Amino acid sequence: MESHTPSLLHDGAPLLGFALAFVLLFRRFGLGATLGYLVAGALVGPQLLGLVGDAEQKLGVAELGIALLLFVVGLELSPTRLWRMRKDIFGLGLLQVTACGLVLTGFIKVATGASWEAALALGLPLGLSSTAQVLPLLQSAGRLRTPFGERAFAILLFQDLSIVPLITIVAAMSRNPADASGTPGWLLALYTVGAIVGLVLAGRYALRPLFRLIGNLGEREMFVFAGLFTVIAAAALMDMLGLSPALGAFVAGVMLADSPYRHEIEADVEPFRSILLGLFFLAVGMTLNLHAIAERPFFVLGMALALIALKTLIIMGLGLAFGMSRRGAFALGVLLSQGGEFGFVLFAQAQAAYLIEPAAASVFGAIVTLSMATTPFLMMATAKLRAEPEPSAVGLDGPRAEGSNAVVIGYGRFGQTVAQMLIAQNIPVTVVDTDPEMIQIAGTFGMKVYYGDGSRLDILRLAGADDAELLLFCQDGDKMDTELAEAIHQAFPKASILIRAYDRRAVMKLKGAPVAGIIRELLESAIVMARRAMEVVGVDQAQIDKTEAEYRKRDLERLKAQKETGDLRAAIDTMFTHRSQAAANEADIGSGGK
Repeated sequence: MESHTPSLLHDGAPLLGFALAFVLLFRRFGLGATLGYLVAGALVGPQLLGLVGDAEQKLGVAELGIALLLFVVGLELSPTRLWRMRKDIFGLGLLQVTACGLVLTGFIKVATGASWEAALALGLPLGLSSTAQVLPLLQSAGRLRTPFGERAFAILLFQDLSIVPLITIVAAMSRNPADASGTPGWLLALYTVGAIVGLVLAGRYALRPLFRLIGNLGEREMFVFAGLFTVIAAAALMDMLGLSPALGAFVAGVMLADSPYRHEIEADVEPFRSILLGLFFLAVGMTLNLHAIAERPFFVLGMALALIALKTLIIMGLGLAFGMSRRGAFALGVLLSQGGEFGFVLFAQAQAAYLIEPAAASVFGAIVTLSMATTPFLMMATAKLRAEPEPSAVGLDGPRAEGSNAVVIGYGRFGQTVAQMLIAQNIPVTVVDTDPEMIQIAGTFGMKVYYGDGSRLDILRLAGADDAELLLFCQDGDKMDTELAEAIHQAFPKASILIRAYDRRAVMKLKGAPVAGIIRELLESAIVMARRAMEVVGVDQAQIDKTEAEYRKRDLERLKAQKETGDLRAAIDTMFTHRSQAAANEADIGSGGK
């Protein structure tokens, strides 16, 4: 009996080894993992070292990585959030696909002299971008859930939706007699709607009860099976109907976005997504036709540059039309400037429909791959051009006295609460901050914040500290020390000084400071959470109060000793620790519990 194990091992070892080496190398130089996978795939592929073969089969398996990627993204998007994004999805997304596809079609027609049918079959797919490349870039930069990230994702999502009409267009232009009996476009559209409705119903009435049952049984490994089954079944359903498998996986993810098991599912599926997505880019690198590039290097390079330039300009223009800043629109254009993985699928369909020659499919596949490889370099090269300028303090009002009873220095998450509660009691408040962006944002909420460094005596005097009853220092960090507090007290003796301290070390720096109070920023919220935790597990209310009182007593004793000695480990025996509690329990048992 023939065994396939050696083949699997022989292919897997060089693939994983080269991927590991090149991804680490490219990450080290800030070029991103995607380019590392592409280079590794090209090296081990049949056209260079020839260590691994059958790239087409591996590409088919690895496309499941794209489905898993879209599923994980879907888990982050509730139906409500998708509805809020509808303008960008069906407005900006539709215009991007249409404008880029038609402009590139015209460019190919002029540049190559191809027929209009062939130009459309090549140009429309080039209007799509790489979901598998762009989403990881957004995730790694922490921008996926920002307005910019949502706008980029809206375009990518519409591109996935557009696979159906693009397949229909290729089928309608087909010169292959066998395609005459294929599924008509209007029926494909009905299939799409029906499949989405079916997935929605399945998610609500089958998947959620299934995950609830698994959760009740406590079978954690079954979450892995159920999560993979969900992705594969949704993708397979779409594939059977001739639709985008990734779209099915995305819809399945959205249906589970509001599930209480969302985080568990995401954590279980994530490793498979990462591995298969890496395998996808390895397979793309393996299928890269290096001979086609070698035969027509200037054409491939020129077309790739034209693709990137045209898409960047078009998407930037659309971004500006939709109210984005110039830098934001440019960033969106660069991010989506490459060709996409679905281009390979559509080129194959166009070849099967006798619209383009196999050589053209190979050359334009190389163009797509080359454009994808340039994205990390472009993102690095344009970093300064894309970055929004730091908000300037020019034009912002400096502090001025307005008869305030209180001056709040720092309007971050801490200072906002302090200022709002004082205002609620009709106490006149002047707020000062050094962050121009925060000042501008506060203005949109109707809050007047002045620009200035509240640790400077002249700024405090302009803010009205001479007549204020309260000076409230709410800044981040531990900028305040005893010397500065004494200087402020001497300059404004009528004002009581309250200081937000970052931690115990910050309190120790204020030893002997003439202040009315030092508030450790997380102490009270931590005590509230501990009380709530004890309530949840059924601790008696009297015992909770007693525990809190004892903790506060010990904490103050320890803090006093730390301030006196300057040693953070002073009075360490007053802490509640596993060791101290075990000793207390033994003592309690030894005394008979009396």
